[in-house]
Amino acid sequence: MSIPSYISVTQKPISVKLKSPKQLHLLPSPRRASRLFLPLLAFLALLGISQVLLPPLPRAARRLDRGHTADDEEFWTWAQAGPPSVRPCLDFTEPYRAELQDGPRKYMMAIVSGGLNQQRNQVVDAVVIARIIGAVLVVPVLQVNQVWGDESEFEDIFDVGWFKETLKDDVRVVSSLPATHLMKRRVRAPVMPFDAGEDWVRSNYVNKLSTSSVLLLRAFDSRLAKNLTSDLQKLRCKVAFEALRFQPWIEELANRFVKRMKEEGPYVALHLRLEKDVWVRTGCHSGLGPQSDIVIANERASKPQFLTSRTKLTPQQRHIAGLCPLNANEISWMLEGLGASKNTRIYWAGGEPFGGPNALEPLRSQFPKLSNKWDLARPGELEGLKQKPSVLAAVDYEVCLKSQLFMASHGGNMARSLQGHRTYMGYGKPIRPNKRMLVRLFTNNALSDEEIKKNIKQIHTEPSDSALLSHANPNRDVIAFPIPHCMCTKEK
Repeated sequence: MSIPSYISVTQKPISVKLKSPKQLHLLPSPRRASRLFLPLLAFLALLGISQVLLPPLPRAARRLDRGHTADDEEFWTWAQAGPPSVRPCLDFTEPYRAELQDGPRKYMMAIVSGGLNQQRNQVVDAVVIARIIGAVLVVPVLQVNQVWGDESEFEDIFDVGWFKETLKDDVRVVSSLPATHLMKRRVRAPVMPFDAGEDWVRSNYVNKLSTSSVLLLRAFDSRLAKNLTSDLQKLRCKVAFEALRFQPWIEELANRFVKRMKEEGPYVALHLRLEKDVWVRTGCHSGLGPQSDIVIANERASKPQFLTSRTKLTPQQRHIAGLCPLNANEISWMLEGLGASKNTRIYWAGGEPFGGPNALEPLRSQFPKLSNKWDLARPGELEGLKQKPSVLAAVDYEVCLKSQLFMASHGGNMARSLQGHRTYMGYGKPIRPNKRMLVRLFTNNALSDEEIKKNIKQIHTEPSDSALLSHANPNRDVIAFPIPHCMCTKEK
């Protein structure tokens, strides 16, 4: 099959069949109506007698009567089948536990950059680095992001007291430098190379650490090796999934939205990466037509600093390689293939889609119970937060975390963190769209709609827990894949 020259929208759009006016019956004549009236009365009388004589419908059947179907029940049974045979297991070794000792205090400051979830990951690595070199960690500084412009501090978003208490046996954490060190010289740590291991950190940072100065760490995003010792991997999980708790008022706000989403039962959470900057950075077609693609192409040409790798690939090549975010139409197909129905409640997280509300229309037309935080909020609940994207991202994170099924339209820090966090907490099935396989299905005109849906579910069925435990890749990001480093079988 020849590759189409323009792949901007799924080639198999979801159709909505409407009856034409000719198919609608006209009202019957009075004479015909009179012939139908007596049989109708008899039927209604018989129905009333049956309600007295027959036992009530079983509970499951009554649920289906309210709009739910057997397919809904099957979908949620499948969606909530998380890893039942594993549990969090942070059993640190004895040498690790005995290593933290009181002594001369040498301080390390870390400046973390990017959006909220990128900053979270850097905080995790900052704690690990402080542990490796035996430094006292000052609560990390959140650098103001050039794109988001959020000036929130660490303590504005995270519960500092909880953070310090949770890590007291691992790393000494202080809220700020003591008065004795406020005027001490700042020593900038050497730039960390990618995939830097424990030995590199020790040999390059320990000699910079001193009681007469403060070590300053910055520009270390995603540079610490994924494959560290077992104790340090466990520490990563402890920081990410236990120590980094949001401020109580943020959690309380998110829990209100969770409660509203659950009023009619379980819900799906989607992280939609449909913002303009995402299409600019990835260089992909948005699915909104040639005019929109020209806008993105011009933006990419004027802002080369925002571009991601593989800039020589065409949008079509990126799409075929599975490097593009799923657009709203493709997400609709994905959800239908997994078994979701029009009754499925969906919470979507993310910023304003490129193209505005119209960009979500293919998704909303198939899943009308689609809501985000702005839809769920009551007057005043989000007042003053429009200029606090990090706080809004924290709310999205919590609502997605506590959903019964989570899926992201594209990879990223939030998707990886939620994937691992939900696995760690046992919160249902993690869905990682296999975009390369999905593109092959969507562009295969030889397949029927039902065959596409069947294949979608097959390629997104996870292996068993025992397989995950026995075939784990040590180079995988433990934040996204906490099994087996941070989880073990329940029998242990």
